[in-house]
Amino acid sequence: MANKIAKLVIEGQDPIELPIYPGTLGPEVIDVRGLASKGYFTYDPGFMATASCDSAITYIDGNEGVLLHRGYPIKELAEKRDYLDVCYLLLNGELPDDKAKREFHQIVMRHTMVHEQMHDFFKGFRRDAHPMSVMVGVVGALSAFYHDSLDITNEHHREVAATRLISKMPTLAAMVYKYSIGQPFVYPRNDLSYGGNFLHMMFSNPCEKYYVSPTLARAMDKIFILHADHEQNASTSTVRLTGSSGANPFACIASGIAALWGPAHGGANEAVLNMLEEIGDVSKIDEFIARAKDKDDPFRLMGFGHRVYKNYDPRAKVMKETADEVLSELGITDDPLLDIARRLEQIALEDPYFVEKKLYPNVDFYSGIIFKALGIPTSMFTVIFAVGRTPGWIAHWKEMISGPYRIGRPRQLYTGEGVREVEE
Repeated sequence: MANKIAKLVIEGQDPIELPIYPGTLGPEVIDVRGLASKGYFTYDPGFMATASCDSAITYIDGNEGVLLHRGYPIKELAEKRDYLDVCYLLLNGELPDDKAKREFHQIVMRHTMVHEQMHDFFKGFRRDAHPMSVMVGVVGALSAFYHDSLDITNEHHREVAATRLISKMPTLAAMVYKYSIGQPFVYPRNDLSYGGNFLHMMFSNPCEKYYVSPTLARAMDKIFILHADHEQNASTSTVRLTGSSGANPFACIASGIAALWGPAHGGANEAVLNMLEEIGDVSKIDEFIARAKDKDDPFRLMGFGHRVYKNYDPRAKVMKETADEVLSELGITDDPLLDIARRLEQIALEDPYFVEKKLYPNVDFYSGIIFKALGIPTSMFTVIFAVGRTPGWIAHWKEMISGPYRIGRPRQLYTGEGVREVEE
């Protein structure tokens, strides 16, 4: 219900009345749909001031450093719940009770295997292909193997597709990694946790047993939680836009993976490691810090500050604690890149230039450190991001499909040639 009316005054015309709607939290929105009947469209490149939908899933207040999933602060979820609890929350609106938790965990972990023919599907890719290119292909191809749940108007089909995607994404991600290094695929172990099973499929092999450290499994779980959803970002909006055409859920998630692949979106933690490698040695840090402060120098410190959070990234504190636990568990004390990262972190938290501009280390900075410590190559970072983000994408897709919706059709301000004749 509109609580106020905005009046748009255009010279020589009667004022146009536009309803204003309040949300539970955050700024109010002006409903501009009535402008089309008056012959006008709004102009907002990048949709920086446009609410494309209403949603009850995630709320972000970047100025205050707030991230809520269904009303729960992200820090509390990461500290008190596991990843599958957060998946259930995003999909269903409430945290599971004990019975629902057991049932949901069981159904997810019992569907981690993929169709055996998917193994052959991988052979069509080059071994040196970027892992994200393979992920886009194999996730989209799931619709060819699981076409018994593609009726998006059927609620049961939507639930089955959601479970399959959450169950199989870690399996596919690990298969992508194993294929890239020429090792055999490792079947999932349903007796392990979600994060522990992923590490098992990534790092075990038929020649020897792989011990899944509970500390590392929990760290992986937290990484998934902290990436589970982030409101209407580029990839989530892509999933919604693709879904608005009636596309099947596997195609929609594949489109989200493609959007996430872009370095301006999902490649930030990969950029952190590339930056550390560019710096190369602790002795060169002062030189690069000076370059970062020079507005005329193209060099930028990656992993500091956030375009959404003008304050401290609420996920970063949890990720820092997790990074410290991982480094301690692995006994890493003399890695040159991690030494550079620690020194950069110290400078960012103490140097007045970074403090005043609120360029604090963000979630990408610490997740990059964790992945490096675990031995995960940089090309796999965004793949793991996609695994974690899957329940958020699905929740937004389900939310849209479950209610009245229209196919997305953005308009444009045409600036090309006017009408002209073709000469004979």
